[in-house]
Amino acid sequence: MILHTLDTLLKSGESAAILGAVSSALARSDEAPFWRQKSLPFCEAVLSVLIPLREQNLLFDPEGNPHTELTPVLFIRWCDLLSLKTLAFTLAKSNDAGKLLRTKIDSDSYQPVDLEILGKYLSGYSVNLSDEWVDFPITNYNLHIGMTSLLTKILEGKC
Repeated sequence: MILHTLDTLLKSGESAAILGAVSSALARSDEAPFWRQKSLPFCEAVLSVLIPLREQNLLFDPEGNPHTELTPVLFIRWCDLLSLKTLAFTLAKSNDAGKLLRTKIDSDSYQPVDLEILGKYLSGYSVNLSDEWVDFPITNYNLHIGMTSLLTKILEGKC
């Protein structure tokens, strides 16, 4: 049931509903509190940009290929910390240009995406938001692999 619910929520639900479902799954899981506390803000940061893109029918994957729906697979693809950092820079450049850049989507209907939640989240993990080519600590990358694994289990209904 959780898989169907989250799948449906990702396709059409509001961020608060998706976060509520993830929070409920985390509460029922046998994961350590550390992982539960870290995973929800991570999920919120990812959703803060994917939901607005979904609403504009401008979803794309890390390679810039268009997608028609926000699926669990697409969500997890963006959970990679390097991909998420690249998404932040892509959207920042797109916001400045007033059109979606660095993708294979040709659209004149781009509306700027608020990057505040994602920016605060990334800066909290030492991601340089001024220079795209500055690396972040590998320990932060490894931490995100753990959170992504937990979110993957939730989306697959295994948690």
